Amino acid sequence: MHHSRRDFLRFTGKAAILAAGAGLGLPSFLPASTPGVFSSARLPVPGSSGLFGLLSPDGRLTLSAEKVPDVLPATGAPMLAYRASHNGSTFLNPILVLRKGQDFETTLINGLDEPTIIHWHGLDGSWRQAGHPSYAVEPGNRYEYAFPVTNRAGTYWYHPHPHALTAKQAYMGLASFFIVHDDEEDSFAKELDLRLGDTDIPVVIQDKRLTHDGQLDYSPSKDDLFMGYLGDMVLANGQHRPTLKTSTRLYRFRLLNGSTARIYNLSFVLNGTRLPFVLVGNDGGFLPTPQELDGLYLAPGERIDVLVDLRTLSPGQEVYLQNMTFDPMHNESGAMHEGPHTGQHTQGGHEKGKAAPPSGHAGGHGGLGEGDTYPILRLLVEQKVRYERTIPRRLPDIPPASTDGIERPIALAHKHMASWTINGLTFDMDSAPIVVHKRKPEVWHISNAKDSMPHPMHLHGYFYRVLERQNSPVQIRSLAVDSKARLATDMGYKDTVLVWPGETVSVSINFGTPSYSGEQLFLFHCHNLEHEDQGMMLNVKVL
Repeated sequence: MHHSRRDFLRFTGKAAILAAGAGLGLPSFLPASTPGVFSSARLPVPGSSGLFGLLSPDGRLTLSAEKVPDVLPATGAPMLAYRASHNGSTFLNPILVLRKGQDFETTLINGLDEPTIIHWHGLDGSWRQAGHPSYAVEPGNRYEYAFPVTNRAGTYWYHPHPHALTAKQAYMGLASFFIVHDDEEDSFAKELDLRLGDTDIPVVIQDKRLTHDGQLDYSPSKDDLFMGYLGDMVLANGQHRPTLKTSTRLYRFRLLNGSTARIYNLSFVLNGTRLPFVLVGNDGGFLPTPQELDGLYLAPGERIDVLVDLRTLSPGQEVYLQNMTFDPMHNESGAMHEGPHTGQHTQGGHEKGKAAPPSGHAGGHGGLGEGDTYPILRLLVEQKVRYERTIPRRLPDIPPASTDGIERPIALAHKHMASWTINGLTFDMDSAPIVVHKRKPEVWHISNAKDSMPHPMHLHGYFYRVLERQNSPVQIRSLAVDSKARLATDMGYKDTVLVWPGETVSVSINFGTPSYSGEQLFLFHCHNLEHEDQGMMLNVKVL
């Protein structure tokens, strides 16, 4: 029997009421949703303090998780944030910038009214440093972290990980970047004249639901917990449809999908046409070779590092970072189903190279459909400058992935449309269904049921190397860059991999690198955080 997301939402009326704001539409303080209309709000760009300020700690740092008033850029509403003080400046959700080889030490103070713990997503560290929920601290208590930064240069991030509270706390604001530099990164940035916070810009993309007085609203229904909580609008660094004023040169964007559930199909759009961009990095840092693209998918937890070339533009021209139409494939029965607008089958959006104009269409029941076309960020060319740098053809090399080792089947499915499972199981804090007996490479075949929805699967402590995709849906298969049906974003090191309904993604995991001392207990879970909180997570014991 075929079921779509809309079928599930009919089971209760609560989700529809929440999404529609009791039928009143989007909050009145937001800018008009007519095509091409953007507010005068600027993209919050990382500075030397404040929200998403750049912080390079030179000793032990204190991060206090707390509710902060008047801080959400879009509305001035309160949000949860990590507060830090450093050299006389105050930071909220600081973008931590460290060098490979540096020791990182921080104290988490829980200023919330519920347990919390920090997960350093993508960073090397033993399981006691990785934010396992068994170490969540109660209100008023603290947790000490201390580990060397051994990762290669890359865009990593941090967010809470208390069991059954991760989605809520991340949604309410607790998330930011952890950027690692090394000599190769320095050389790359110098060659292209890239400066963090100026022409190298981290952007976290998150969707939110707001009340009519501009407050963040996290009140998921039973259906939202099963499907994932989708917001009415998409924010970039906390601002709704902001503008970044640019020059005619190359810009680097480090894009993080910090949403709890929403998948994005991203393109840069100029005059209704997709503008090519260059993918140079993903979850685990630089790719071996730059990839020229005109669109890609970004699932919760994933990061991409892209270069956008504005040299051929003139002052006054606009480029939009935009979500493109796609089929979200929510609860498939083994075939593509009607698209979000027309009732026709959707196979990856508009004609190649073409794009719909920016739209404020809210879709369905007053919310913003996951597969709708909508703008996220505007780049407004303001100044003509001379820029003669060339993107390198090769990037820092990485060793080939191992195709040997124990093969382990991983099955993603659901029980009676009530809970999502991994190998038929849900999370138990005290059990470890996956046991790695030898610290050697393994090959995991992660298979998603046909009667399912996309699942971004994340492993703590180690990186994947994607070996192959099989039975991918048409809209994914059409983006393959090699004979193994891999995507451009599959190249290099991955810590989160999106598995579509009916698809099998085979990954190699080298459990010998990094080499952690003693027995480890890491997590393997879906990064749709509502799925994770409802139990789509297993302990992985590494002996």
